[in-house]
Amino acid sequence: MRKFDYSFLNNGLLPANLVNLTANIFTLRTMAGVRKEEYKQVFTELEAVAKIQSVKSSNAIEGIVTSDDRIAAIVNQNSAPLNHNEAEIAGYRDALNEIHLGFEHIAFRQRDILRLHEMMMSFAGYEYGGRYKTEDNVILEIDADGNRRVRFRPTSADETPKAMEQLELAYMEACSDANVNQLLLIPCVILDFLCIHPFRDGNGRMSRLLSLLLLYKKGFDAGKYVSFEEQINNYKAYYYESLRQSSAGWESGENSYFPFIENFLSMLYMCYKELDKRFAVIHGKKITKKARVEAAVLNSLTPLSKAEICRILPDVSPTTVEAVLGAMVKSGTIKRIGSSRASRYMKV
Repeated sequence: MRKFDYSFLNNGLLPANLVNLTANIFTLRTMAGVRKEEYKQVFTELEAVAKIQSVKSSNAIEGIVTSDDRIAAIVNQNSAPLNHNEAEIAGYRDALNEIHLGFEHIAFRQRDILRLHEMMMSFAGYEYGGRYKTEDNVILEIDADGNRRVRFRPTSADETPKAMEQLELAYMEACSDANVNQLLLIPCVILDFLCIHPFRDGNGRMSRLLSLLLLYKKGFDAGKYVSFEEQINNYKAYYYESLRQSSAGWESGENSYFPFIENFLSMLYMCYKELDKRFAVIHGKKITKKARVEAAVLNSLTPLSKAEICRILPDVSPTTVEAVLGAMVKSGTIKRIGSSRASRYMKV
């Protein structure tokens, strides 16, 4: 059975690109922490939007979809699920809420992992929620001609409980090692979880929930305000390629964690960068939605569309964005390029 050893994460032995990426994340985390204290209402609004995006994106990666209106209604608990897909989505919502509200009291230990899995799966009526797989599973891939082949053989069903126990203990040991880079430890544990593939179904979604849990517990909570799962969904080809590279040779302990670590940290960095964009200009003034729309346009080096501004500021309604842009055009602060849906705005 695979042995778990994270001693290679010694801070003095890491590739320079990962050291630099980690340093940038720490810098942006500090800035976000200061802003969070000063602008609590803004962060509350961002969290509500990010939660919807997270539930939508994490399920969409697995092909579980419904309309945006239905996603919002389910996440905000304004409607009961109407079909099987929506029941799956509601289950993810419940598990995500559990992490958002109580991550301090949830640990990376088998009983908590099983409880989260049960919460995620039981809404859709799966009887195997909260239980490890009882049959071996394989990860397939389909080539351009539609031919299937086994890409990866996870840990067998018989060995899964022992493997999960060893993974839990290895993580505990690494957490207590001052020489181990704790931020880089998280993607390594998530990769090992995915390679064990302990459940009959829901492993991918569980990996993303556990990613958020471990990040929050270490103080990296950008995913609360800018959806971490949405970043993965937007760049899922890169995500799957990093997973493929880092899982090669995993069973014999000959794999390299670094491709998956780099992808994981890049997604987290993009969350912090997106969060930073939403506070691009303040200069001591209180951040209003109007000021943030103005800042988005005035600080951009390229013309922005209304839709692009709405993506940067998801908690600001399109109506508000349109009103602010209209006022800025009228005052001569910015100019409009193009017309109708093709309109872009830039500083004069």
